[in-house]
Amino acid sequence: MPISVSSNQHKNNFKWEIILLLLVLQLIALPNPGFGQQASLVKYIQPFSGTSASTTMASQHIEDKTERLANTIPAVAPPFAMTQWTPQTQLSETKCLAPYYYSNKKIYGFRATHWISGSCTQDYGSFTIMPISGKLKTKWIDIADNYSHAQEVSSPDYYKVTLPNHQLITEITATLRSSMMRITALKSDSVYLLISPNSDQNKGFIKIDQEKGEISGYNPVHRIYQGWGQAAGFSGYFYIRIQKSFHVSGSYAAGKTTNQPSVANKKDIGVFAGFKLQKGAQLIITSGTSFTSIAAAKLNLEKEIGAASFNATRAKTKAAWEESLAQVKIADNDERRKTIFYTAMYHAQQHPRLFNDIDGSYPQFAGDYQIKKITKGNYYDDFSMWDIYRAQLPLVELLQPKLANSFANSLIIKGTQGGWLPIFPCWNSYTAAMIGDHSTAFLAAAYNKGIRDYDVNEAYRLMRQNAFEMPDSADYLNGKGRRGINSYLKYGYIPMEDSIPNAFHKKEQVSRTLEYAYDDYALSTIAKDLGKVNDYKELHKRSLNYKNVFDPKVGMVRGKYINGEWYSPYLPDHREAYITEGTPRQYTFYVPHDMPGLISIMGGKKALENELDSIFTKKEYWHGNEPGHQIPFLYNYTSAPWKTQKQVSKILAEEYGEGAGGLSGNDDAGQMSAWYVFAALGLYPVDPVSGVYQVTSPLFNQATISFKTGKNLTIKTIRTTKNSIYISKMLFNGKILRQNQITHQDLINGGNMTFYLQEKPGSK
Repeated sequence: MPISVSSNQHKNNFKWEIILLLLVLQLIALPNPGFGQQASLVKYIQPFSGTSASTTMASQHIEDKTERLANTIPAVAPPFAMTQWTPQTQLSETKCLAPYYYSNKKIYGFRATHWISGSCTQDYGSFTIMPISGKLKTKWIDIADNYSHAQEVSSPDYYKVTLPNHQLITEITATLRSSMMRITALKSDSVYLLISPNSDQNKGFIKIDQEKGEISGYNPVHRIYQGWGQAAGFSGYFYIRIQKSFHVSGSYAAGKTTNQPSVANKKDIGVFAGFKLQKGAQLIITSGTSFTSIAAAKLNLEKEIGAASFNATRAKTKAAWEESLAQVKIADNDERRKTIFYTAMYHAQQHPRLFNDIDGSYPQFAGDYQIKKITKGNYYDDFSMWDIYRAQLPLVELLQPKLANSFANSLIIKGTQGGWLPIFPCWNSYTAAMIGDHSTAFLAAAYNKGIRDYDVNEAYRLMRQNAFEMPDSADYLNGKGRRGINSYLKYGYIPMEDSIPNAFHKKEQVSRTLEYAYDDYALSTIAKDLGKVNDYKELHKRSLNYKNVFDPKVGMVRGKYINGEWYSPYLPDHREAYITEGTPRQYTFYVPHDMPGLISIMGGKKALENELDSIFTKKEYWHGNEPGHQIPFLYNYTSAPWKTQKQVSKILAEEYGEGAGGLSGNDDAGQMSAWYVFAALGLYPVDPVSGVYQVTSPLFNQATISFKTGKNLTIKTIRTTKNSIYISKMLFNGKILRQNQITHQDLINGGNMTFYLQEKPGSK
């Protein structure tokens, strides 16, 4: 049913759409000093990157085939949106199955998804719309359609595909919480829209109102990892409006149809709306989403899209991406590298996920369908914290400090509402997924960079509680607190006898010890600044606990028993139960906060250099997973920083590509992509808490970073030859930069960095 809009309102809407389109065109066409005419940057984004099994060199080293899937999707939505829209080539909300894979041959519809980009988790609270033609059918096997990539168009603001059997063209655009779909008939026929909540639990509800042209429903969310299968305390709600009257409607379950307008809590439920369309006729479907109620989903739709046209909505979302991407402008003749770079920026801006409605309402963290309202900033969730504290969140801190502040405040809200600062908050719940306590690492990094517009004292209380206290048994089983904290506090490391039974990742004692030592260091920096002298001394002492699992006889970390004996046999290049997703050799280099201390126990800078040489010579460096992402930059702590320049240049060239297999492993909510963004700019936050970036040779001839303060930093690269990758000299604001590092404050103060590169290492 068409939306009822007055003639004057139509004129006003049309006028504002024209103004918006003109503004977007002006934004795209504006000249930029030093760059000439700046073309659209969105055109460089390749959303299919990472939607197929990795074809990079690093992926061939992976033993677990699931780790070869970057598990990204061609998501349509603005940056950090509540809901992304994607074609669906996989059914269900099953763990480790992304909604879309490039190699799949059929489309089962178009999903409003809450998939965590680049992860091996599961979707939740989603729903799917599938247009079909001909006779009404509701079984997935009957309605799925073949499709061709030649008939696919994908960008962050728009997706289009032709369904050949149904002879329908589907186009999608989206806002932060809402979307528009445009269906065009390529022949005169009966056309049906099938809308289904996607519950693997056979739960959910959906209703169709033929008179009003509305559909609404919800899909209850269930936890995974800690509390697997339990209700998460909220649902994914949706409200859909169809801007054309339909002549027939009903519901279905398990392939059987009925004329009843609603259905709930059965297998494969959904509703259908039927139309008679002439060739060239179009259907416009608008959808709103929410995590609080159907009414909120409707309000989100009305406020974000209202009566706007498809093209105007798309233009608004494209403008949002252009503005975001334009914070880093590249001047370089290599178009392929620009594509990889801006695609990486796209992937690094999918999560954390916006969780509140347009009026500020959101589901209480770890609550039971209780609603709260945020009055300042926004509330976010889906923090893949073990991954993103390394580079993805630091990239947000650098480019969008106000957004980073909302992330920090969201974590504090979760801790206050749930009683404990969460370790890995996803599905708006405690999970105890992965290891470490890196909400603390992120909060400390933000604090040390001056991002502090939240309750600092409450933040400190929550972080300190995680670091010093053991939750009661019920809270611990629910995923609260550090895993193995009692052992860690008692022995200064987690011994082999503690198998960490109440965690998704069990054991991994050495990796946990190393990462808790880093988190203790992170918290110590805030304790020192706040004048918490005793806490600072204790935490600083504990930050050296990494030494307790370092075996000087083998020169690496190793599993250790309570009596001080080492685990045998020692296999440094094998996956061991006491190491997280890696090997002892790989994890030995995880001491980002105390490289001088690691160098000392290794036997000096040359010993560190030799061990770094060894990991690359043996091809044991694994770029497809996070624990080693800092390793190539550690040569900066030796007398051979040119080896950082060599290895980083090699990784940039070989481990990222344009195609569907262009990511080395799970993108993990943008961490893999953020690594590329930093490294291509010649920077990397080995220790994000310190606010210091290690420097390497930049990839591009010139890059200009625009900070939210209004200041700019231009990074210029001057090569003696095309193949020059080694730094002979660095200048920062006209002065020679003698150290291989630079501070966060220096960067955001703006100015000019100039790198002089040559083909061979050493000075000119």
